Amino acid sequence: MALCRPGVCNPAFRRSRLRAYSKPTSSFPNYPSTSSKFADLPFLRQKPLRVALFSGAVFPSSASSSSMEAPPEGYRRNVGICLINPSKKIFAASRLDIPDAWQMPQGGIDEGEDPKAAAIRELKEETGISSAEVIAELPYWLTYDFPPEVREKLRHQWGSDWKGQAQKWFLLKFTGNEEEINLLGDGTEKPEFGKWSWMSPEQIVEHAVDFKKPVYKEVLAGFAPHLQ
Repeated sequence: MALCRPGVCNPAFRRSRLRAYSKPTSSFPNYPSTSSKFADLPFLRQKPLRVALFSGAVFPSSASSSSMEAPPEGYRRNVGICLINPSKKIFAASRLDIPDAWQMPQGGIDEGEDPKAAAIRELKEETGISSAEVIAELPYWLTYDFPPEVREKLRHQWGSDWKGQAQKWFLLKFTGNEEEINLLGDGTEKPEFGKWSWMSPEQIVEHAVDFKKPVYKEVLAGFAPHLQ
């Protein structure tokens, strides 16, 4: 389940916060095996999501739904990347600023940028991964609100006051070698992650910050046919 290559895992790392520009690593604590099936995930939302479900179907990668619907006003346009390996495990990484919080890669969409292109760009910027192919996308936007303290922090950081993020989610299949994964990214942006691991859907939801859990449940439910 977890990846922990010799010479990579450092027990001291888990006891202290990683400094922003130190070499990120691949490691994850050992979790007991679970007999629960993917279908047993509690996909009921914790609170209503501000999202228009235009279709229950998951679009194949050839579809061009990304630019067909507009995200709600007041939310930053964003892409989310659900990256799976050949074993159908999902890539997740821990944040440098919140080491206990794990998430799937995501990032903002530039002005005029196609969301699918943004997903590919963000994946490479954050993880160094370029060997991946888009196999599906959710045909609607999913939104989450920032908690007040996060909203205030990001208002100073971004210079804009967003309620939260409106995300277009893509499912990508990793086709490369794990040596390609580098949390320093491609060098164009400041690193965001400290550790990475391949996780089950249950672990993805369990280790996400609370305000992202409802979106993650929706994403994993939407991509469920590809994760079994």
